[in-house]
Parts: sequence; C-alpha cells; structure tokens
Amino acid sequence: MQLPQSSTIPLYTQIKEALRAKIIDGTYVAHQRLPSESEMITAFGVSRITVRQAMNDLQKEGLLFKVHGKGTFVAMPNVSQELTHLQGFGEAMRTLGHETFSEVFGLSTVSGTAIVCVKLGLELDAKVTEIRRVRYLNREPISIDYSWVRHEVGSLLSEKNLKDKDLFSLLENELGQPLHSADVEIDATSASAEIATRLHVAPNSPILRIERLTYASENKPLVFEYIHYRAESFKYKLKVLR
Repeated sequence: MQLPQSSTIPLYTQIKEALRAKIIDGTYVAHQRLPSESEMITAFGVSRITVRQAMNDLQKEGLLFKVHGKGTFVAMPNVSQELTHLQGFGEAMRTLGHETFSEVFGLSTVSGTAIVCVKLGLELDAKVTEIRRVRYLNREPISIDYSWVRHEVGSLLSEKNLKDKDLFSLLENELGQPLHSADVEIDATSASAEIATRLHVAPNSPILRIERLTYASENKPLVFEYIHYRAESFKYKLKVLR
C-alpha cells in the first residue's frame, strides 16, 4: 500500500483510515489476524511509531484487539445507538461510517397474532405484512428483525428495497408515511434456534431484545417489531438529566 506523499493528512491517520476501509469492505473479517507491525512498516514505508499510533487508535475505537504473543486481530462489530430520538439502525450506523445492509428471509401477508393486532390497533386476525430480516454491520450479522406493518402500507414494500434501505426511510421517503414517535422496551432473552443460526451464535446465547412500536401519527401505530441483537456487539445509550 502506497500512501500519497503530498498529502497534508498525518501518516498515522492515513494508515488508520486505510485499515478501517479494509475492515468495513470485508477485506479483513472478524477475528482475522492483521499483518504484523514489521509487515506494515514495509508495506506503508513508515516508522514503527506511526504504525503503532494508527493501530492503537483503532483498538481504542473497538475495531481491533490484541492477543499477547499472537498479534492484532479484527474485533467483532461493537457499536452503540443513541435513544434520544427515533432513528433506524442503518441511518444511525451510516452516520458513524459503518456499512449496513439487510438479508430479507421473509416478506409475506399473514394474519396478525393477538399481540400484533393489539399493538397495531387492529381487529383480531387482521391481515398484516410480516418482514423478517438479518441486519449486517460491516459484513457481519448484527441483528434479526421481525417486523409487522399495517397491510395497506406494508403491501407496497419489496425485498429489493428492504435489502438496501432502512424500513423507516422507505416508509417516509417512498411511501409518504412520516413517522411521529415510538414506544421502546429493552430486555434480555436467549437465542432461539433460528436466531442462533442466522447470527452465528450458540443456541440459548444471551440476546438483547428490543420491542418497538412506531407511530405514523400520535395515535396511529404503524409498525410493531422485535429486534434481536448480539449481546456482545451492540448497546443503546442515552444521556439523562437530573
């Protein structure tokens, strides 16, 4: 890798961003060992202290971890999302410089369960659109989302759009459904067989579960969801005032 000689950006920053790009695009995957300091010194044509500063910065950001005597490795994605305002996962992660996409493994019209119908304010057994997705962060599976949308809106969604775009973005920008607010509950659960398989974790592993009911207006619920995150890879955070 050759760094631009005329750049005014510090060399350690250029190296850090080059490595970050390779982690995000999947060149380096989770738990893969990175080249040694000596190999990077040769590859980039810089000093050891420059390489070490870049690596230390990435380690502080949680992108890398070191194992004594074995080297430096790519960490599993570990990110947080603010709870102070309503925002889709993809929206939040892209502002932090992460790559996201979805694998849709279910998009169908179903009869809503009792809890889905109650949450969406529908009659029992009313038709709803059910969406099942694996969400990826930097090419690694980070969550399993089960979503139920009022059918008059959800029937307009397609697998292609859901793969590349946030559900919130599709609802607002393409289906004309401005979102108002959401009720959010967070609890801990264990991975079912399906969740474990798709998130690449052991069955019954600890899972962070988000129950979210999103409203199109103050009194019109539109989307009810269960979102299951890998417990070691994701956290919500917020600032509270006394």
